[in-house]
Amino acid sequence: MEPKIELAKPRDFGEIISDTFSFIRQNFKEILKSFFIFCGFFMLASIATGITQQLKLQRLFAGINGNTAPTFAENYFSGFLLSYGITMLVMLAMYTSSTVTILGFMTLYKQKGNIAPTTEELWEYFKYYFFRTLLGVFVVGILLAIGFMVCLIPGIWLYPILGLIFPIMIMENASFGYAFSRSFNLIKDNWWVTAGTILVIWIIAYFMITFIMLPASAVNVVEVFLRKQKIPTMSTGTVILSVVLQQLAQLILIIPIVGLGLCYYNLVESKDGTSLLDRINKFGDPNQPTNLPTEEY
Repeated sequence: MEPKIELAKPRDFGEIISDTFSFIRQNFKEILKSFFIFCGFFMLASIATGITQQLKLQRLFAGINGNTAPTFAENYFSGFLLSYGITMLVMLAMYTSSTVTILGFMTLYKQKGNIAPTTEELWEYFKYYFFRTLLGVFVVGILLAIGFMVCLIPGIWLYPILGLIFPIMIMENASFGYAFSRSFNLIKDNWWVTAGTILVIWIIAYFMITFIMLPASAVNVVEVFLRKQKIPTMSTGTVILSVVLQQLAQLILIIPIVGLGLCYYNLVESKDGTSLLDRINKFGDPNQPTNLPTEEY
C-alpha cells in the first residue's frame, strides 16, 4: 500500500509536482466530493450566468450581421455589460470557493495525521474563510492587474508571492495584512523554485483544460466554415456546450491549488522546520502514532 503523503516537509521542484498528483490521487474521492458540495452551487451559477452572457453576445453579433439599426446594438451592448459583470463576480466566487475548499482540506488533512476531513469539519473552515478569502482575491487581482500593466515584469514577479497569501491565511489562520508580509519573507531566496513550480503546474493544467474544451472548439470551427457571416457567431447549442465544458474544466483548478499548498509547506519547512519541532515536542507521548513516515531534511 502506498504511504500517505506527508504535507509538511521540504521538497525540491520535481517532488512538489509529483506529490501534487499523488496527493490528489490518494484523496481523489474525498476531494471530488468536497469540491462538488462546496463549489457546486457556484459552478451551476457560473453555467447559468455564462450561458446568459454568451447568448446576449450572440444576439448582439446577429444584429450586426443583419445590419440592424445602431440602437439595437447599443441596447444589447448595455445589457451585455451588465451580464458580463455578474458573470465575473460569480467566477470570482467560484475561484474563492475552490481555493478555500482545497486549502481547507489540506489543512485538516495535516491536522488529523494524514486523514481526509469530514464534510462537517470542512464546512467550519469554509464558512469562516470564504468571505475573508473573497476579499483577498479582489485585492490580489487588483495588485496583479496593476503589476502586469506596468511593463508586465512586476506582475510576473508578484504572481508567486501573492499566490502564497491564501495558503498563509487559511493554514495559519492569518489576516490578509500578515499573510501579505509573510509571503515576501517565505519566498525570499526561493523565488525561482517557487515560480518555476507554479508555472509548470499551471502549464499542465492549461493543457488539460484545453483537452476538455476540444469538443466545443471543434463544433465552433465547423460552424464558422458552414455559416457565412460578417462576424462569426455560435449556435445556442454550441454556446451551452462550451459554457458547460468550461465550468467542468474548473475541476482542473484543484491541481494548481494543491501545488500552491505544497509550495507553501515546502517554504515553511525549509525556513521554520515546524514539522520537525512538532515531532520533537511530541516525543515520548504514548498517545502519538508510531508509524509516521521518516522526515527528510
